[in-house]
Amino acid sequence: MISIKSKREIELMRKTCELAKSTLEYIEEFVKPGVSTEELNTLCHEYILKHGAYPSPLDYHGFPKSICTSLNEVICHGIPNQKDVLKDGDILNIDVTTYLNKFHGDTNKTFLVGNVSEEAKKLVQVTYECMRIGIDQVKPGGHIGDIGAAISEYAHDHGYSVVEDYCGHGIGREFHEDPQVVHVGKRGTGAQIKPGMTFTIEPMINLGKKHCKVLKDGWTVITKDKKLSAQFEHTLLVTDDGHEILTLRSDETP
Repeated sequence: MISIKSKREIELMRKTCELAKSTLEYIEEFVKPGVSTEELNTLCHEYILKHGAYPSPLDYHGFPKSICTSLNEVICHGIPNQKDVLKDGDILNIDVTTYLNKFHGDTNKTFLVGNVSEEAKKLVQVTYECMRIGIDQVKPGGHIGDIGAAISEYAHDHGYSVVEDYCGHGIGREFHEDPQVVHVGKRGTGAQIKPGMTFTIEPMINLGKKHCKVLKDGWTVITKDKKLSAQFEHTLLVTDDGHEILTLRSDETP
């Protein structure tokens, strides 16, 4: 069942989303060659606790860390560790979810590490644009399928594929709620979008084919062809006349 948030719940969502956003802004200066994903995890963990919250991924269905760090061909759910040391030319997605005042806020960004190839830069830029184009579809009376249709059309126009095995989701008191927000779709299909809904849009766009594989750790998802993958994510609130990006960073336009 899709949750429609009350005014009080929306204010609490704004607070947890603000913390998730500020965590991503805080960690950016540490994303550089020579730093391990384990170090990034520790820094985010301490920052979130310092602000009176808890990192939602930690112990979620057994996930062992406080953030997800997805490097290069990793699509999502990468586990931070000491062996993954960032090097010049990498791309790294950091996925942060905070649990504050009993509400979750979820956002992620793909960072460029040092001097990145033009091919990788373009993938990351188009992935960000895919997310924003998906967000542009969010308004009362629309449908969830409108989001995926717009994202997939734009990605395919640029010669990229869209991951279909993982999707965005409703969010609030629970980390994952209805509806599922798929990043491929057909306009006019899926759940109707209504004011008070809160959900994420988080397209995963691949340089090669859409197919993916889960590693033996049970979490890390990689591209089957080992080509690069990028992702961006925001948590959205549906308003009476459109939407509000609850996790909008200071370097972005509304």
